[in-house]
Amino acid sequence: MINQHTPNQPDLSLKSDLAGEFPLYLYWPKDQSTLLYSKSMTELLGDVRVPKPLKVCSKGLSFLLQSGVVPPPKTAYQDIYILGIGDKAKVSTVNGQIDIQFSHEFPFLNANRLQADEMQPDEDLILQMLAEATISRIDESKPSFLFHSAGKDSNSIALALAKAGWQDKVTLITHKSKGQADESEISAKIAKQLGFKHQVLHEVDQLQAEHKHAINDYFVNAPFPCTDNVTLAYPLYAHQLPELKGANIIDGGGNDSYMMTPPTMRELKVLPLSKLTHYASFMRHIVRSESLFSPLIRTPAEWCGMSGLSFADTQKILPNAENVYSYWKEVSQLRKDWDLFDFKTSILTPVTASELHIRKARNFADSISSNLVLPFANQQVSEYFAKMPEQHLFDRKAFKNKLILRKILKDRIGLDSDALGKLGFSYDSRSIVLQNWDWMLQEIQQCNLWHQADLTKILGRMRNNMDKKGWQAKAARSWIYRLYLISAWYNKNQYF
Repeated sequence: MINQHTPNQPDLSLKSDLAGEFPLYLYWPKDQSTLLYSKSMTELLGDVRVPKPLKVCSKGLSFLLQSGVVPPPKTAYQDIYILGIGDKAKVSTVNGQIDIQFSHEFPFLNANRLQADEMQPDEDLILQMLAEATISRIDESKPSFLFHSAGKDSNSIALALAKAGWQDKVTLITHKSKGQADESEISAKIAKQLGFKHQVLHEVDQLQAEHKHAINDYFVNAPFPCTDNVTLAYPLYAHQLPELKGANIIDGGGNDSYMMTPPTMRELKVLPLSKLTHYASFMRHIVRSESLFSPLIRTPAEWCGMSGLSFADTQKILPNAENVYSYWKEVSQLRKDWDLFDFKTSILTPVTASELHIRKARNFADSISSNLVLPFANQQVSEYFAKMPEQHLFDRKAFKNKLILRKILKDRIGLDSDALGKLGFSYDSRSIVLQNWDWMLQEIQQCNLWHQADLTKILGRMRNNMDKKGWQAKAARSWIYRLYLISAWYNKNQYF
């Protein structure tokens, strides 16, 4: 449903639900003549009152290149905004025009939790809420698939659905990764144990004509650009399993915001140091994207999942590029006295997790007209965990989170997450770039967002660095892949 607000209507306050299950998408043109808003980005962009073709936002593109993600409420489009976790918009009329004042307040600070003696987790209630949050959003006339792994999130949902007797209504699907990160065998074993059907999805390195066609279709229909490393795997999932199109797709994302995201050992060392080193910001105008100096001049906020091209390279290839340093400096400064758990979670989850990791799932679902179900982002579920004492959620000394989920899964299905360690979906995008170089290069060079003369020089340099080892090679591959993802989105997207 599309809502409209016009000048001289009563003032309005807008925000999304607590954990961002349903972000609000806003169309607010520069002439400030109206405001349209909806929980569906595709409905909003399809509305005749939103003029097409849309225009890109130089600031949004600057963030995509340098940070990998556009922090809400901004987007890569002009006149389009997002309200996600903690975002608010105060809408009023000023001089006959619609005025919007955006603000943000992270809703899951640990100081707001109950004390240890005030609440004991109810494991049966947790599983019941997860089942209800899933089932209430499912269209039973369509097939249902749960993206499944060896991890805590998808297995908690699988266990909840099994207890609800939904084994015959949901198929578990898992990505078969290369090497030791592969979870498909563990996933298949758990599916069999719980009584679910199971299907494995495979990586494709050498793209054939049908694969490229599926990828191109994805970029035509995906509402937003997304630079997540696993982006290209998703349209190939739909190619391997056409039943995904129009289906219910269940994803385990959405709980890191209230279960907290502990700092890593590396971050414990670099975050205090980055409070000093980021002041060498003049180097952003000098260093190359794949330089070893590039990470050293990040702000503390940028260590929360942000990385990308240097400003030196960005301003060469993108006309009117903006340096994102001042934005992340301010974000860091506002949280300078926060403990590291609140600091990292309050930046990573509303931005990187929401608009990079979960956005790739939203884009995929939108691109194939599927119904994305995010049980952990459900209002009731998030409210329950938001007040839970931290002792049941994370360990400040061991830097582990989701303790209650670990306990439930170990006790009830024998899944020892501590012994298993962190796996997660991995995707060999380096192989994709190398084995499909000419095809990707052509896409990038056909994109009129870029200054082609400088782009050619930078791509040549990065391609040479890809053959090296270490940070430079990994960074070069990542930035080439990112340039392809943005270029293909802009070249093919229906809204342009």
